[in-house]
Amino acid sequence: MSIKLRNKHFTGVFVLLVGLVGVLSCSKDDGLPLAEEEEIPFAFRQPAFFPKAVESAIDPKTGIPSNPLTKAGVELGRRLFYDPLLSANKQVSCASCHHQSKGFSDGVALTTAGVSGKPLERHSPTLFNLAWADKGFFWDGGSTNLESQAFGPLTHADEMGMYLPVLVERLRADATYVELFQKAFGELPSEHRTAMALSQFQRMLISADAPYDFYRREEQPDALSAEQLRGLNLVRQKCGSCHAGELFTDNEFHNNGIDDDFGDGSHEGIYWGRYRITYNPLDLGAFKTPTLRNVMVSAPYMHDGRFKTIDEVLNHYRFDIKDTPVTASVLYQNKDQVGIPMTDKEVEDIKSFLNALTDETFLKSREFSSPFK
Repeated sequence: MSIKLRNKHFTGVFVLLVGLVGVLSCSKDDGLPLAEEEEIPFAFRQPAFFPKAVESAIDPKTGIPSNPLTKAGVELGRRLFYDPLLSANKQVSCASCHHQSKGFSDGVALTTAGVSGKPLERHSPTLFNLAWADKGFFWDGGSTNLESQAFGPLTHADEMGMYLPVLVERLRADATYVELFQKAFGELPSEHRTAMALSQFQRMLISADAPYDFYRREEQPDALSAEQLRGLNLVRQKCGSCHAGELFTDNEFHNNGIDDDFGDGSHEGIYWGRYRITYNPLDLGAFKTPTLRNVMVSAPYMHDGRFKTIDEVLNHYRFDIKDTPVTASVLYQNKDQVGIPMTDKEVEDIKSFLNALTDETFLKSREFSSPFK
């Protein structure tokens, strides 16, 4: 392993922290009356058997939600999510890299859809069930909540490349957005309210209606085949340490043995994983556990999209895990040797079950699709 420990302030993390301060310190100082629509709560869905959701960022001063869901806020966030006006060249929206039909991922390893046309250094993750993500966002957890997370892609030179004062100027010059921000927040458009609206929409991206869910809720006792039931048990036995519970993720960070060299800190420590944020040596090469929900429509896989198919993923865990001092201990399932033993038949059963985690209702719902169509 090539490891170089050093203290360094990362530009991306700084931007996120500044954004978070903006969210938590916002006030209605534009002289506009509070619109009644702001007070209309949005009916948040808490699926059966899911843990309690984190419905909003919590204001550390008051201990109460700083961004409660409202009907107007969610609808504004949906429009902003799909609007390329938010990018420097007015050609890139959040949806450019997060397609609903792919679980709000994008189907490519490292996208070039951003304003610079350069490939990003991390794979675009899926976006759903984020109201239960309580351990941080991005592959390394570099953002603590959805509100601060929004500033990362908005301002990144290779993503949306937006200068926030210009964003505010554009939104305030748009009569529709002036009206929508007034309805949602009782204010003129601003950068922090933009982040809050985007966050409200993303918290409503809930996927909990796959065949597995119909089986789990006993709505369709025969929703899973015998092969899928075997696969469910195998996933719980062999993968459940990380892909845990009804969310099929523990939202934690693990080194899953895909590398044994984590670079020297160049590219802002992009290969360091969670260690880039914590400087805890045990976090070196650790990345966030993605959910298995909708996994069969969200290829490619891993933080850099290196595996094109689910077969490549399973083969990695069977045969190719790197044995390093920081490889997750739960991957030593082969008589204390690295690897997860699986027969070919067990692999087929697991894949069959993973298909039962595809939520077609979520992937096609107009509630989450572009309002411009």
